[in-house]
Amino acid sequence: MKAIAVLAANGKVAKRIITEAVNRGHFVIGYGIQKKNYTDARIYIQKTILEMTPKDMEGFAVVVDCYGPQNPRSITRHREIINHLCDILAGTDTRLIIMGGAGLLYYNKATGKMLADVPNYPEHKKYITKQMAAALEDLKQRTDVNWLFINPAIKFMVEGERTGKYILAGDEIRLNSKRESIISYKDYAVAMVDEIERCRFNRVMISVLRE
Repeated sequence: MKAIAVLAANGKVAKRIITEAVNRGHFVIGYGIQKKNYTDARIYIQKTILEMTPKDMEGFAVVVDCYGPQNPRSITRHREIINHLCDILAGTDTRLIIMGGAGLLYYNKATGKMLADVPNYPEHKKYITKQMAAALEDLKQRTDVNWLFINPAIKFMVEGERTGKYILAGDEIRLNSKRESIISYKDYAVAMVDEIERCRFNRVMISVLRE
């Protein structure tokens, strides 16, 4: 059993990660801005990420950042939030696992072109991706935090089934045997909790897609 903190716990992906972790016997505390706990977390604490201190994160093996902006006023905060979490976890053994986005995946790594750079990519998603990409560059300069970005496939399905099967990939767009880049929220949660348990990657960006 591992002690896990899930931030922005009432989000759609976060709730599935919490359920998956609890069902496997882990102890999960959820943090969120809503007054009520809509998750399976054993304990829920109403607190914003930027209010958290090193003391709040003591005792956790893993902190999972599921922050995802819900309105235009909050889309600028990704970089600030990730850097804040790094500062309060610096020098500890606690792992920071960040829910990324498909926009961060390279379609031409040699030129540094990401999915978010393609024409007609939604502007609000492009701005969010640029914030996360900047945070990723900040992370690459740090050696005092055990961090990991896990990006979903291009098509990220809210209502998709839990198959328990997935393909681990790197930071470039990858397709499965059906020429698809797709994964459900539930299978993304499976991959996330598998990584929490197995600790296979550190200080890199990876992605997951359906077999």
